[in-house]
Amino acid sequence: MLTVGIVLAVASTLLGLVGLGMTGHMAAHMGAVAVAAPVLALSTSRLRDHGGQGAGSPLTWATIEFVVVWAWHAPALRELADTHVALALVEQAMFLGVGVGLWRAALAHPAGGVAALLLTSMHMTLLGALIGLASRPLYVMMAMHPAPGLDAVADQQLGGVVMLTVGGAVYCLGGLALLGTLLRERAAA
Repeated sequence: MLTVGIVLAVASTLLGLVGLGMTGHMAAHMGAVAVAAPVLALSTSRLRDHGGQGAGSPLTWATIEFVVVWAWHAPALRELADTHVALALVEQAMFLGVGVGLWRAALAHPAGGVAALLLTSMHMTLLGALIGLASRPLYVMMAMHPAPGLDAVADQQLGGVVMLTVGGAVYCLGGLALLGTLLRERAAA
């Protein structure tokens, strides 16, 4: 499973670099935080099951993840990442890193993990909605290179929809799955 997570992380990074506009950019981010990160967290939590030692607080990781995601979507920082491949790679690595940290902490501490994943679902949905509902392009470089067949606004709107549906859904389902596990354990006790 660790190999699958690494392959997913690399594939999502490459997706963001192949010129598929805002839609491809968001698909790459969601590939890192909502697909590769939970797979890597699951595989590493099984390799090092020490009762959650070293995983950190899920709410702390959720806060760090929130700051990282929103900061990289500020127009000025977004433009820097769009014009410097090295910064785009740093951005994607940060998304993957905070994603793995959040998922590991949530798995290690399910009670806090439920809250952390549900809060993350809400802010992913909000940011995706803000991007998707904007009536004008928010990001200069993305607007200059939209996904094939789309104009700049439609590409941005579709990118926002990718973020709010994939990010919102995966984190919400993860939180609900952890809640279900906690309820089953409590009922069995």
